[in-house]
Amino acid sequence: METVLRLAAVFVIAYLLGSISFAVLLSKILGKKDVRKYGSGNAGATNVARVLGMGCGVLTLLFDGLKTAAAMAIGRLIAGENGFLLAGGACLIGHCFPIFFGFHGGKGVAVGATMGLMFSWKFFLLLCVVFFVVFAIGRRVSLSSIACCVAFPIFEYILGYRGVWEMTLGICAAACVIFMHRGNIKRLIAGTEPVFKPKSGKN
Repeated sequence: METVLRLAAVFVIAYLLGSISFAVLLSKILGKKDVRKYGSGNAGATNVARVLGMGCGVLTLLFDGLKTAAAMAIGRLIAGENGFLLAGGACLIGHCFPIFFGFHGGKGVAVGATMGLMFSWKFFLLLCVVFFVVFAIGRRVSLSSIACCVAFPIFEYILGYRGVWEMTLGICAAACVIFMHRGNIKRLIAGTEPVFKPKSGKN
């Protein structure tokens, strides 16, 4: 019973941390606008960069990564390895469907990437290689993100995952992020997905 309560606490804490949408907060603080009403309408670092510039986009990415790392560290502290993994999944759900912002959040790329970093720096490095190689070819963040999702469980297997729950989290997280990109996938197939172009500071 104590274990169940600990895991329940981890889920709630991690979900609430994930629900802190730094894309929305930073866009309102620094740009005096809600990023969800501009650009692609997504509350994520890429859209922040498009609407407010690369600096704001990087800040959003950094804070989203920090909240994920904090959630997973707290999860491990409260409930060990299972808490660590559960917190990653709960943070992803909170990020995509934040209770504080009408359940309209981001697509989970920053959270997923941070999960990879929390697994191991080698894992994260491989994800970065995939992302930037695909981006260099296609110039589309969505395509690069989807490629990383496909590679995520593959890299888990190659590097030696620590148990069935880690592999399950990897597969579910990748599937979730791909699902959140379903609109991008339709545009990629149609050939209408725009290339990434951050807002210039001169505009």
